[in-house]
Amino acid sequence: MVFGIVGLGLIGGSLARSIQFHSEHTVWGMDIDETAIEQARMTQAIDDVLTEENLPQCDVVLVALYPQAAVDYILSHIDCFKPGTLVIDCCGVKRFVCSRLFPAFVGKQSIFIGGHPMAGRERSGFAYAQDDLFENASMILTPQEDTDTEILRQVKELFLSIGFGRVRFSTPLEHDEMIAFTSQLAHIVSSAYVKTPLAGKHKGFSAGSFRDMTRVARLNETMWTELFLKNDDLLLTQTQHLIDQLTEYRDALRDRDEERLKAILREGREIKESLED
Repeated sequence: MVFGIVGLGLIGGSLARSIQFHSEHTVWGMDIDETAIEQARMTQAIDDVLTEENLPQCDVVLVALYPQAAVDYILSHIDCFKPGTLVIDCCGVKRFVCSRLFPAFVGKQSIFIGGHPMAGRERSGFAYAQDDLFENASMILTPQEDTDTEILRQVKELFLSIGFGRVRFSTPLEHDEMIAFTSQLAHIVSSAYVKTPLAGKHKGFSAGSFRDMTRVARLNETMWTELFLKNDDLLLTQTQHLIDQLTEYRDALRDRDEERLKAILREGREIKESLED
């Protein structure tokens, strides 16, 4: 099987390396950064460069670009994919991508499925790509409702075979709602937290809690701004939920309300314990 990977940053590069590590599939890759292509070739993450000429030979095309760029690339190459080709994006928002690409593939013999590899690091670029980035990670897939179940079974097995720990099927709306909470809100909190005046004086006073809270503040602001704004309605809801909760803690502290503070701390502990169970 021939994989074409468009975009050799952290996610695209790690997909290439994972496919090479776990399988005998052929991997072709492309990127606007010539250095990334050269690094991918030198490390044997790709077997060759993906070009306009060999794109029609791919069995699977994984598009690891920012959302607007991913949509633009797929739409501009939609007639280049051979019949039966699986075209899967890797974007962190799905309503924006799928609402534009689902209609475009109606009547086409190639197949588009929305995708989101649930893994990452706080640093970007091919230099940080890993062949084990997706170990124990989920691959979320958002297919059209009428996608053949046998195709979905094959796609699930495909991602499991190249290193993912699990495959989860979802709708674009469910995906975006959950990602607003589990990922996007966490990045906002981390970014806001490191702006506290005492952050610059943390050395010698910090341990795991500080490290965990600040890790994802080292983000790619260009990518995350696009992801936030393309999911702003759901992210605003989650942000407001957090503000409401923080207001409770603030008020309990301000009022020196020991019982209220103990109660809301207990509530948080019990919720966390129920999530672990």
